[in-house]
Amino acid sequence: MQRPVSGRWFDDLPVGLVIHHVIRRTITEADNVAFTTMTMNPAWLHLDADYAEKETEFGRPLVNSLLTLGLVVGISVHETTLGTTVANLGFDKTDFPAPLFHGDTIRVETEVVGSRASRSRPEQGVTTFEHRAFNQDNVLVCRTVRNALMNRRPPEAE
Repeated sequence: MQRPVSGRWFDDLPVGLVIHHVIRRTITEADNVAFTTMTMNPAWLHLDADYAEKETEFGRPLVNSLLTLGLVVGISVHETTLGTTVANLGFDKTDFPAPLFHGDTIRVETEVVGSRASRSRPEQGVTTFEHRAFNQDNVLVCRTVRNALMNRRPPEAE
């Protein structure tokens, strides 16, 4: 049985394409505490409200940056790579220009910034995505460049 796909095939991802993702996500304290403890990160900056209030310039706990990165990529999957990717090849650069806090809502946009056919796999290609996340005040909170090995559109999907 063929699974339905919502991602785009390599052939449908031209350089310059910008996708404004429909899904948005409000990050809760429970999200941040669960992710931070599950990934064995004991940083007080994420877990100790008293410390964050009295000892940091932020005055409150920060959302774990790896949770932010995971949400940014996850939000993009439905409209970019769900069912059409072979593998995530890696990240070239990731920046967090502004912090996220509990209660912030992020939205994500993705731009195709690179594309090349695979030399060794004619039925696939490498797409380079730049994912950008903004908080509810339209402040850029994350930018990451990701390379994915993508399938070309199979004949039965045309």
